[in-house]
Amino acid sequence: MKLLLQRVKEASVTVEGEVVGAIKNGLLLFVGIEPFDTEETVKKGIERALKYRIFSDEAGKMNLSLIDTKGDLLLVSQFTLAADTERGLRPSFTSAAPPALGEALFDYAISVARSTIEHVATGRFGADMQVSLINDGPVTFLLETR
Repeated sequence: MKLLLQRVKEASVTVEGEVVGAIKNGLLLFVGIEPFDTEETVKKGIERALKYRIFSDEAGKMNLSLIDTKGDLLLVSQFTLAADTERGLRPSFTSAAPPALGEALFDYAISVARSTIEHVATGRFGADMQVSLINDGPVTFLLETR
């Protein structure tokens, strides 16, 4: 699983002109599910992302997690994160999970996040989504779980 974390001042997802998920201060988490992922790898990845210390403490050091700050979370499924980009000029998506597995594991990721974070918003799996954000920093990290 690949997770792209972005610390944000605000973020939202729009589908067909309707805002389906929005947050204020917190974390925008793009989730790329791969064929070998399981509930175990998803849980490990989501828990790691929620505990990843990318928010500033009183001294201005990245020392606090989303859990520590009680921030919001926006989860967006993004199969393109799992693309194979090692060769050529066109990405291959054979390294992304099939849609049924991807959707089941994305739904599981939402449930894991909601067991810890009070405000969890989401995009819509498989939809053509427009994501708007104000990146705070900018701060962006790519986490991989195998």
